[in-house]
Amino acid sequence: MRVQVTEQGLLIPKTLLGTIAEVDIRWENDALIIVAVPPTGISPDDPIYDLGSDPVTGSITDASINHDKYLYGS
Repeated sequence: MRVQVTEQGLLIPKTLLGTIAEVDIRWENDALIIVAVPPTGISPDDPIYDLGSDPVTGSITDASINHDKYLYGS
């Protein structure tokens, strides 16, 4: 399939994407590579997305190792 590149970019027909929700696009070895990103199964409401939004500050140097101790006091 050949498509026209416009001022806005490139339109990839949905029929080629099927149920793909997200892709990675990169330029590699003089080729444009488009790779489907597998679904993570993580909802945007999942608390994992809040990690890092309230970082430990101060002189603590082991927060990444002992984060439970600082978050939950255990």
